[in-house]
Amino acid sequence: MGEGELPGLLVNEIGGKHGILHGHVAFLKKHFYLITMKEFLEDRKRMSKNVQAIYLWWHKPVIDQELLQSLPNLKVIANPGVGMDHLDLKLVASFGVKMANAPRAVSSSTADTGMALLLASARRLVEGYHIAMSSGMEYCEADFLGVEVTGATLGIIGMGSIGYKIALRAKAFEMNILYHNRTRRKEQEEQAVGATYCEKIDGLLQRADFVMVVVSLTPQTHKLIGKREMELMKPTATLINISRGAVVDQEALVTALQTGVIRAAALDVTHPEPLPRDHTLLKLKNVIITPHLGIKTDKATYMITEEAIENILAALNGLPIPSEVLPS
Repeated sequence: MGEGELPGLLVNEIGGKHGILHGHVAFLKKHFYLITMKEFLEDRKRMSKNVQAIYLWWHKPVIDQELLQSLPNLKVIANPGVGMDHLDLKLVASFGVKMANAPRAVSSSTADTGMALLLASARRLVEGYHIAMSSGMEYCEADFLGVEVTGATLGIIGMGSIGYKIALRAKAFEMNILYHNRTRRKEQEEQAVGATYCEKIDGLLQRADFVMVVVSLTPQTHKLIGKREMELMKPTATLINISRGAVVDQEALVTALQTGVIRAAALDVTHPEPLPRDHTLLKLKNVIITPHLGIKTDKATYMITEEAIENILAALNGLPIPSEVLPS
């Protein structure tokens, strides 16, 4: 299949650090003529007219005014995930280009990651692993204790599709569930997971044993959890962040962890990613940090590509885009 038979899809690269997965290439090639950024830059004049869609992977390629101006036939940009904070939505829309994300594909795997972090922190699994693997290991100290999850209170900040799936999982662990969201869930949805709505975030922070942050990064949520919010939390509480690193004030978090304002933190996201190797968070025993693993399963990544293809084809055929994102 040649470039004249299929719409051109611009991707950053195939494989590598910021490239689409090798296992997805054949599937994508059924619907599109793939153009990498390297190919585009080497033959910009010819390639620019062929690109009708862009499929981002880990925020690449970078979408800026220069790139948008060079793509006269671009109709849609598909994002692999929910967060769109790396895109200037108004700039993209000003070029008449549609945008879409992949909320259906990522919700279950991200919720699993959140619960894995909660359990690992509560039961001190990373510390326990290092003890078990140490060369001088003879026994584990009797007072090497975690905290109970069953019967504990989980506060979920952001009750969208991911937050709700976390609540479903927490219910199975017999946790008490509080949530704070811009809009309240329907009563039957609350009852299905046993969740209680907190109109104000402060009440949730004061009552929760585990606080899980599951919001999109916007100007309103930047440093949503700062010094004041951490001081409202119980000294025995754990903060779990699976949203974006900048939603939490990391300097305030370092202080809170060092001074016992909160018990622990478990982070799948930081700002920046990765953190500088000398960052204090990397030296604290009461922190677990993972390298943004939220969606990284074979099934979830394939579903993301499936959802992206569905969105792109809808846009190219003038149909409603299932997961369209509009500038606020």
